Amino acid sequence: MHNAFENCLRDLERGAPAFSLRNGKKGLEKENLRVTGDGQIAQTPHPHAWGSALTHPYLTTDYSEALPEQITPPFAELQQTVNFLDDVQKFMYQTLGDNELLWAASMPCAVSDDESIPIARYGDSNIGRMKHIYRVGLDYRYGRKMQAIAGVHFNYSVPDSFWQACIANQDPVSIRRAKDDAYFALIRNFKRWGWIVPYLFGASPAVCKSFLAGRTTRYKSLTRGTYFLPHATSLRMSDIGYKNKSQSALAISYDDLASYVHTLNQAIRTPYPEYEVIGTRDGENYLQLSTNVLQIENEYYSFIRPKRSALPGERPTTALLARGVEYVEVRALDLNMLRPAGVDLSQLRFIEAFLLYCLLRQSPPLGANELKELEYNELTVALRGRQQGLELMHRGRRRSLQRWGLEIADGMASICAHLDDETGSNCYTDSLLEQRAVFEDPQQAPSADIIRQLEQTELPFHNFAMRLSEQYREHYLKEPLPAAVLRDFEALAEKSLVEFAGLQGADEVSFEHYLSDYLTQSPSAADSDFVI
Repeated sequence: MHNAFENCLRDLERGAPAFSLRNGKKGLEKENLRVTGDGQIAQTPHPHAWGSALTHPYLTTDYSEALPEQITPPFAELQQTVNFLDDVQKFMYQTLGDNELLWAASMPCAVSDDESIPIARYGDSNIGRMKHIYRVGLDYRYGRKMQAIAGVHFNYSVPDSFWQACIANQDPVSIRRAKDDAYFALIRNFKRWGWIVPYLFGASPAVCKSFLAGRTTRYKSLTRGTYFLPHATSLRMSDIGYKNKSQSALAISYDDLASYVHTLNQAIRTPYPEYEVIGTRDGENYLQLSTNVLQIENEYYSFIRPKRSALPGERPTTALLARGVEYVEVRALDLNMLRPAGVDLSQLRFIEAFLLYCLLRQSPPLGANELKELEYNELTVALRGRQQGLELMHRGRRRSLQRWGLEIADGMASICAHLDDETGSNCYTDSLLEQRAVFEDPQQAPSADIIRQLEQTELPFHNFAMRLSEQYREHYLKEPLPAAVLRDFEALAEKSLVEFAGLQGADEVSFEHYLSDYLTQSPSAADSDFVI
């Protein structure tokens, strides 16, 4: 199958492709902590004016009641995606109380203890209770501080025109499986080279003293109450963030869809002694959904994962096996605290092109030794990616990060040129050139810029992030939504509240029965019954 993609790549390099790459669908999911005017994590409920976090399609909560998540629909044009995200944030600020704002940084500040981070609540319906209990379980397993870290997820689906050109004239079953295999080839290559995302776009090189809670030994003091690592890019993606030690032994396979689902479900069904000690209940109160390695699929942290829109009550792995991979979710992006939206359009264009590069390149299976190298590379780049002369692991040998990155950038040139031809601009090539400059000079990375600004202002990280957060609130309030768009968002909020109310007391089975049915779904049974 991948020979066809190599032919596509050669056609691109010759400037004679018989397909389009332009209309791949792009969506964003972005989190921000909601904080008070003095930078403390808000203790108030999810604002009523925003609608129901359980049923609103574009405005929900992630782990905490104070961690709103903004979701865009998928658009063919990235500018539309970013515009929609801007509109959501304008709506949030137009309906948010005067004493609250959205925290600009990925890493939280002023965290006195775990109890200062309120766990999200979703009402008394079975699905609402399950979502809350899952988060309670995350607290017992990992603590709330890690869960309060905010980030950006970039969702991408390959354009239909590409599939039509590369895997046409096959029966529906073969087309479905060819797409799944291609997405997993993309994922494997992203895992190989995905370290470039925190290197280029990491924006969390420093943290508040309160977040570290005394674990400051390896860190250096930068400004009052602020610790950092001199060459760090993304502490969010390090071992104080999402590099979770209890999941490091998981052997999730990316060979193909069936292997991925099988190994993920093994983790969901395998007891874990430390979680068995916690138990699932304390009297009538649930402590976690299960005592297994993973409660549900969402608990597995990865740079990237395959996704498929699920039906109500359907597990993600069931949806994947039933209908195939729909898109990939890139989870390695920090909030860009130097931009009001938390994202940068040029950076997103680079990631789109990079995903296509991962799709079109040869992608052999990932062996155990290579997976260890990838773990090393990800953590090394997060902690010291900007270190002069840094080397990563590649096939058992050391390799210069700089030369490797420039080689990847060179390989992306034909993809960016083709996307530019289709859009009638130079925006993708310009984005590529911007990132090439970061490989040539790490001091041009956002993480280096943040350190410079902290040094120049001599502000504690808390004050620095608060100043940016206040500036961005003014930015969004300065240009409010047009009246018609505001009415649309208000109507969405009201509709979500009506739907939420309709779910309360409407369940026909007990929560225990609902949870048992959900956790014992057999995804493998759906494999022979998929829908194209």
